[in-house]
Amino acid sequence: MPVKKRKITAEDLIRIKFVRGCAISPDGGKICCAVETVAKDQKKYHSHLWLVDADGANLRQFTFGKKSDANPVFSPEGKTIAFTGKRDDFPGVYLINADGGEARELVTKDGAFSSISFSPDGNKLVCAFRQNDPPPGAEKDEGKKAKEAEGEKKKPKKEAPVYRHITRLFYRLDAEGFRPKDGFHVWVFDMATGEGQQLTRGKYDELSPTWSPDGRRIVFMSNHQPDPDRDNMRQDLWWVPAHGGKVRKIPTPAGPIEVPYFSPDGKKIAYLGHTNPDDAWGVTNYHVWTVGLAGRPPAKDLTPRFDSQAFDLTISDTGEGFEGAPIWSHDGKTVYFRSSVHGSTHLFAVTGGGRRLRQITNGQLHVMSLSCARKAPVAAAVVSTATAPGEVHLLELAGRHTGELRKLTDFNKDLRKGVQIQKPETVWFRSGKTRVQGWILKPPGFKQTRRYPAIIEIHGGPRTQYGFTFFHEMQLLAAQGYVVFYCNPRGSQGYGEDFAGAIVNGWGTVDYDDIMAGVEYLKNKKYVNAKRLGVTGGSYGGYMTNWIIGHTNMFKAAVTQRSVTDLRSFHGSSDIGFDDHREFGGFPWTNEEGYKRQSPITYVKNIHTPLLIIHSESDLRCSIEQAEQLYTALKMMRRKVEFVRFPEEPHGLSRHGRPDRRLARLKFILNWFAKYLK
Repeated sequence: MPVKKRKITAEDLIRIKFVRGCAISPDGGKICCAVETVAKDQKKYHSHLWLVDADGANLRQFTFGKKSDANPVFSPEGKTIAFTGKRDDFPGVYLINADGGEARELVTKDGAFSSISFSPDGNKLVCAFRQNDPPPGAEKDEGKKAKEAEGEKKKPKKEAPVYRHITRLFYRLDAEGFRPKDGFHVWVFDMATGEGQQLTRGKYDELSPTWSPDGRRIVFMSNHQPDPDRDNMRQDLWWVPAHGGKVRKIPTPAGPIEVPYFSPDGKKIAYLGHTNPDDAWGVTNYHVWTVGLAGRPPAKDLTPRFDSQAFDLTISDTGEGFEGAPIWSHDGKTVYFRSSVHGSTHLFAVTGGGRRLRQITNGQLHVMSLSCARKAPVAAAVVSTATAPGEVHLLELAGRHTGELRKLTDFNKDLRKGVQIQKPETVWFRSGKTRVQGWILKPPGFKQTRRYPAIIEIHGGPRTQYGFTFFHEMQLLAAQGYVVFYCNPRGSQGYGEDFAGAIVNGWGTVDYDDIMAGVEYLKNKKYVNAKRLGVTGGSYGGYMTNWIIGHTNMFKAAVTQRSVTDLRSFHGSSDIGFDDHREFGGFPWTNEEGYKRQSPITYVKNIHTPLLIIHSESDLRCSIEQAEQLYTALKMMRRKVEFVRFPEEPHGLSRHGRPDRRLARLKFILNWFAKYLK
């Protein structure tokens, strides 16, 4: 007999196994992935490596214990897997035999490692590494160097410094805190001895290092402008001899550059970028480019007519999009990349000369990460849908089965089989002359004859997209008896540059029109109780929540999360707010009226909707002072408002905050809407 499924709960969030990326062996025979789970005390996460054969057989856990292992990569011959992890006091890079066994430490340091990869001969490993600042008083420790030489590692006692002397514009980053004085530099480590060599130095960050196929050079990206914090979209490609030496610049057009990747013959480098260094945030499309090592052949845009960003921008609370390198096919004829279009994130391919562009995957899905085999026309991908969290799939890249996805793992089988998961209905509606895409998620046991309260969800960004990916919070609200509606208003990605750029210096205009047009579309559904509507969102979604309840009394309850209320103070209090002068038509002192007009706090006296404010105390993206301004104003006017603060948490609480705090957040939201909508 079939098992009777139960409704999803808040606690199911901490039961999900999150697949955080994958790597495929060079011959395409094995796939390694990182799987993150919640610890028993619900106060942290553990991440372990798993291995599965390409036919789906022999799935096994590869690393164990209270560890955080991630970012696996295979050696060129496929016999060794390198990965980043934190097992003692400091993070490091570890190695493990692909056939199993104990992991061994290659290097640990007090800092951060990224972009690890093997040299073509497998004897060395390159990465970007950034050293943390020494603890207070460390310079007085005369025995420190001697202890390090002896290999003794002792975690320094956490202690606040006497002071912090700030001299640069970009001096802190959300979820990281104050940035170390040193930047990321290119390091090479010997696989046999662990001995490291620093290849780059200076005041600039050097990121995304990658080997040339002959092993003689390493290419990386770096911004060498006089003030790279202010001119932060003027990166360049550089190369350095693999044994160390002079750094040389590769000629490319002015603009941002991300994630370089060599062609198999070493003649070209593919990268993501565009030629608008004065762009508002996230408007101009990143395309796939190629360039020769010495600028011969010159830089070329392979996708000039592709009106979409060449990376993943679909968001969720179980795994969100991020940039991934454009990857050459094993024969060097094709470059693969991901792009978010109309709610999906698909894999695309363009020929190395840019003559033909085609979509590889199809259907309503979210390709969250990708790894291509170097010696075979197959890839591994983590793929999510609206009804299932991400799982590892094998993806065919050639032949009559091109684009075919074969599921290899089912880490969340118990969730899928034991819980009622609702499939959202895709809708398109008109906002004036603009077509807008949205989704309606109905409660389990939905009956057309009933009238349900409804909740409007608004995404952050703004230049991201909702789409066909698993979203626990949406499912939870539907399970509580709400119709959940979400859409991608103008300002979102997935619909072209004009759509994304429509709100530059115009927040709260056509984006508001689109959301409200969606609300009117929803209200016309006979199963929706138009007198019981709620609205919520985080970050830019919190901004729009504040804006909406300052311009209409239609909603009976609202929850604003990690929101922006005053763009003037946001400019200086956000870790990246200084860069938004291109978004808002100048600076607060040159466009004072524009900042005031676009700030929800300007309309605070109009807010009568009962409001719950949720904010994290360590949020450096949208400082908690934004929430404090709103709460104090509403309290002084004796409006219905409550304020929930989460200690220690950064901006991304809902996505990767401490598990028990993520649960508490969900329960506050449920209780608030239950109080006013049911």
